[in-house]
Amino acid sequence: MDGASLARLRWRRRGAWMWPAFASLTLVDAVVGHALPPAGDGQTIVAAALLGCALNIGAVLLLARPLGTLLRSRRPHLPSEIARDYGGTVALAGVAATLLAVGIAHHHSVLADRQAQNEAVARAEAWIGDRAPAEFRRSLDQVSLLAIEPGRIYRACVAHGPRTFCVVVDNWLPFASSVRPAGSEPNWSLGEGTG
Repeated sequence: MDGASLARLRWRRRGAWMWPAFASLTLVDAVVGHALPPAGDGQTIVAAALLGCALNIGAVLLLARPLGTLLRSRRPHLPSEIARDYGGTVALAGVAATLLAVGIAHHHSVLADRQAQNEAVARAEAWIGDRAPAEFRRSLDQVSLLAIEPGRIYRACVAHGPRTFCVVVDNWLPFASSVRPAGSEPNWSLGEGTG
């Protein structure tokens, strides 16, 4: 093996980080996306892995070459394949950092939505427990909640057999005037758009 081949092998060993980083950072993206979803209330680990994989593929395809070219402009002795590999690795790390930052930023709204839902359920349980017929008061541990205006207005229903007792809860109103009756159509039928 001549000196040029050894130098190339040394560069290849030092620069072959993109695909191992792709595999490991896709797993990191899956865990981060599951724990801190970038949108919505939750995300399965499989969906988070697919999102991370798609973003990582896009980053490699779109950013590896330009970042490698930028790196070579600063370090002209670096072989183009190695510079591209470094650029791809930086792009993958950027995707992981971005998903983490978006997940952390979105986590506050997820917690606020959960708190608003819990408050709506508590108000509905108190109102139904005080004013609903006895058969519905016995089913208060199974409140069905439908967000009309997330964070503010919810429709809460309690079922007893085929019958349903529903109320609308407005979290922004004072407790005493925040709940009013809302008929007997179950939330699942309204959620499907059949109500």
